[in-house]
Amino acid sequence: MDLVEVIPDRLHMLRFPIGQAYLWRDGGALTLIDAGQAGSADAIEGAIRSIGLLPERLERIVLTHCHRDHVGAAGELAARWGAEVLAHALDAPVIRGEQPVPEPVLLDWELPLYAHGLTAPQAPPTRVDREVKDGEVLPFGEGAVVVHAPGHTPGSIGIHLPAHGVLFTGDCVAGVGHVMLGVFNVDRALAVESMLRLAGLAPSVACFGHGGPLTSGAAATLLAAARAAAAPAS
Repeated sequence: MDLVEVIPDRLHMLRFPIGQAYLWRDGGALTLIDAGQAGSADAIEGAIRSIGLLPERLERIVLTHCHRDHVGAAGELAARWGAEVLAHALDAPVIRGEQPVPEPVLLDWELPLYAHGLTAPQAPPTRVDREVKDGEVLPFGEGAVVVHAPGHTPGSIGIHLPAHGVLFTGDCVAGVGHVMLGVFNVDRALAVESMLRLAGLAPSVACFGHGGPLTSGAAATLLAAARAAAAPAS
């Protein structure tokens, strides 16, 4: 796992073999956006300590959606440090293991990528302490706004920090090579609508579930990519 500073003294990206998570800091209080693969808890704890922070100050883990490479270590970290686990109500039953993971409608070129993603360890059933909804404001980042962004999964969310111009898109948007609509969507048309909504927030920093974050020209790049995704196929 690699630890990458995105905003000094505020935001780090934790990059795993598949996918990534983000650590937000308010002084000593910590929030984790997604939690990597199962078995990553020790690496995440080590990364927190490596930058002089205390894992016992991890107050919450916000899960952008129910997929294994985002939920994986959430339960173990929450059990160790008492962090609250948050997710949208539509994905919470999947995260808890009460419902199956919704199957995506795959494009032909997505098939080998999807098979590769299945090599990540299966996430264990994980408790969700709080089910969030669109427009809800969470107590970090001077007001973190939940943005329901369905399409990748029914309960996918983005997290917007207006005071800092930061947007976490989850897997609605990908930044691998170039910014584009995320892959493996259960409803591509709905995912495009969600991407357009997220782009409309005009962030200064955009943090994706896969691919490096955008820290320059994020608003224009995200909007152009969303419009391209929405354009009719020629």
